[in-house]
Amino acid sequence: MRTIHEASGLPADVYSAKCPTRQVLDHVAGKWTVLIVDALAEGTLRYTDLRRRIEGISQKMLTQTLRQLEADGFVTRTVHPTIPPRVDYTLTELGHSLRVPIAALRDWIETNINRIEDARRSTGA
Repeated sequence: MRTIHEASGLPADVYSAKCPTRQVLDHVAGKWTVLIVDALAEGTLRYTDLRRRIEGISQKMLTQTLRQLEADGFVTRTVHPTIPPRVDYTLTELGHSLRVPIAALRDWIETNINRIEDARRSTGA
């Protein structure tokens, strides 16, 4: 049985363009979200530690993604009143619930990367 979306009274359905689950899927399935949640699965990290841990992410994308994760309830942001200010990010209970599917996806990709690259070479992709 599917969850009923409280605002519309309709079943939650990611295949429906009008359902807010589609927007959440877009956020959760984004590469930066996956990498941030996976990094935070190791524990609380400072902004600068996250930026160092996730190679290739720009300051703008890290900030944008963290704000969205906080707005969606996956991450908490704690500002410590020091000079310079220290900002820590931690997964919430909801964020921790993403750890298993994200770790499974990461493990699957790392396990199958050679097969994927072989397929790309064979198709000229």
